[in-house]
Amino acid sequence: MRILFFGDIVGRNGRQVVKRHLGQLIDKYRIDFVIANGENATHGKGLIEKHYHELIDAGIDAITLGNHYATKSDIRRYIDEAECLIRPLNILKPIGGSGSIVFDVEGVKIRVTNLLGTAFMKEEVNHPYYALKDLLAETPEDEIHIVDFHGEATAEKIAFAFAFDGQVSAIIGTHTHVQTRDYRLLPNKTAFISDVGMCGAYNGVIGFKKEEVINRTLFGKDDIFQLDEGDQSLLSAVVLDIDNLTHRGKEIFPIYIVESGRNDG
Repeated sequence: MRILFFGDIVGRNGRQVVKRHLGQLIDKYRIDFVIANGENATHGKGLIEKHYHELIDAGIDAITLGNHYATKSDIRRYIDEAECLIRPLNILKPIGGSGSIVFDVEGVKIRVTNLLGTAFMKEEVNHPYYALKDLLAETPEDEIHIVDFHGEATAEKIAFAFAFDGQVSAIIGTHTHVQTRDYRLLPNKTAFISDVGMCGAYNGVIGFKKEEVINRTLFGKDDIFQLDEGDQSLLSAVVLDIDNLTHRGKEIFPIYIVESGRNDG
C-alpha cells in the first residue's frame, strides 16, 4: 500500500499547490491512498466545511487536524457528517467527530489516527501515550495504522515513535510547518518523520507574511499574523510504502517541491 501524506495545508496558497500537484504525484508514485493535515487550510487556522469538501473533491481521502481543530465554529455543525475528517483523539473538549477512522481500500483496512502532543502546546488534552495505548487495546491488529502526531517538540515526537515502534505502521509528525530530514524506518519497521512540513507560501514564515512575524517574534509587537498570498509556493509531503500483510513500513521518503508562478483557482 502506497500512501501519500501532505504536511499542514496553509490557506488558499496551500490548497491550490496541493491541487496542482496531486494528480501527477498519484500517478508518479502509484499512490493508493492520500492523507493531508488540513488544520490550517482556512485562512491559516481551522477548516470550514467548504474547504473540507474542496480538498476531498480534489482527491484527498482523509484529512487530519491539530491544535486549531475548533478555531472555526463551523466545524461543530458539520464534523459528524464529515466521514473523512479526523480530529485529535485526545482532546478534552467534545466537538463530535472521531479521532480515529478506518478506511477500506480495495479490501485493505487503513486506520488514520490524529493525536495532539503536550510539549510546548497550550491545549488541555489526555496524554497521547495513554490515548493511543487505549485505542490499540480496543482495535484489531489486521489493519494498516497511520498516526498523525501533531506537536511542537521533535524530541517528544521521536520518543513517542520509539514507544510505539512495531505497534503502528507509521507515525508522521505535523505542526511546525518545517520538513525535517529524519525520515526513517525504526528498528521494528514503523515509518517515521518528525515533521512532514507544510503546503503554502514559500517566501513567508511558515506560510505567513514575514513582516508581521518578525515584528511579533523579534520585537514583541502585537502584530497579527497575516497569510502570505505570494505567488511562490511550497509543497511538502512524504510517501509511505506499507506491507499489506505485515502492516509494517517498507519505505518512507520525502517530497519537497518549490514552485513559482501564479496561483490559479
